[in-house]
Amino acid sequence: MADKKADLAGPGIGTYEELEKILPNDYNPILNPKETQRALYAVKNYIEENLCKELGLMMVQVPLIVDVESGVNDMLDRDGSRTPIQFHISNDYNKHPIDAQVVQAATKWKRLALAEYGMKPGEGLCTDMKAVRKDYFLDHDHSSYVDQWDWEKAITEKERNLHYLTKTVEKIWKVIKGSEKHVQKMYPELRTKKYPDLPEKLTFLHAEEILDMFPDLPRKQRETAILQKYPAVFIYGIGWTLKDGYPHEMRAADYDDWITETTSKDGRPMHGLNGDILVWNPVTRRRHELTSMGVRVNAATLKKQLELTGLTHFLKFPYHQAIANGTIPLSIGGGIGQSRTYMAILKKAHLGEVSVTVWPKILKDMCAKRNIFVLE
Repeated sequence: MADKKADLAGPGIGTYEELEKILPNDYNPILNPKETQRALYAVKNYIEENLCKELGLMMVQVPLIVDVESGVNDMLDRDGSRTPIQFHISNDYNKHPIDAQVVQAATKWKRLALAEYGMKPGEGLCTDMKAVRKDYFLDHDHSSYVDQWDWEKAITEKERNLHYLTKTVEKIWKVIKGSEKHVQKMYPELRTKKYPDLPEKLTFLHAEEILDMFPDLPRKQRETAILQKYPAVFIYGIGWTLKDGYPHEMRAADYDDWITETTSKDGRPMHGLNGDILVWNPVTRRRHELTSMGVRVNAATLKKQLELTGLTHFLKFPYHQAIANGTIPLSIGGGIGQSRTYMAILKKAHLGEVSVTVWPKILKDMCAKRNIFVLE
């Protein structure tokens, strides 16, 4: 069980000795750096345009920094292990200062923005979000610089269910698959037997079902195992404590609803109106997360989840008050990792091939020996 507990930490745990065993030794990039840039912008433009069409969204501006007192920064988990960068803006000789944080994601801000823009049920927003997560271990698919299509959509109370979540995920997958086909028209060489394309359809499974299949494995190993059978899955119910005493993964208590009772296809009681899309990456031969999303908490589930996690003091923040008082819309939303998606569609071995950020010398040297061109 110790391995299961350690596995909950997610990014931030790792060594370069371990990473050296992971990076492929037989890698030859299909596209050179110039072609890669053209291809990733083709993917980016396609996804932004079609995500908005499929989900009824509009592109909007998004903050890079937020006021600490607003409580809208994303804490990413509920164990306090990943904290945002914070700094003081003295402003006006410190007469009107602001303590600010660099966003880790725009999860909470987006829901407030729905109210600011007057979004009605069926309407929503999409952002080209940039963030910094300083507590990540910098490996082949995690960096301190994060880029996401962070989106949020207003919904009705009747739409807070598993069916609506599933249909939304299917639309997102349609867009991701469409972007793959779109870029392959530009670069047919991306179609290769060595690295199979993404499957046409997702397989939907509950975290509780996957635990039943692999009860002794920690979370990442369970995901790896299920992806051998189904190379693209959506896992429902991430955050709910499973029968082995651990959640599938730690999930913050104040955005996704992971407590609501649901029912599996075969009629078993399950939990959670959220989940992740994971795919098998044939280049790295590893699990590869593309997006995390879900139906957001309402007043009742927010209170329950804060009580379960010992965070009821959060109710003092404006964001949490807005949910409790019903002054912001009920919503569904998520974050699609841009660079992660480029990696999967352009069949890359490392995030640094599609994203410019900081990497330690040990990692850059390791990549150079393996024909992986990390951008600087």
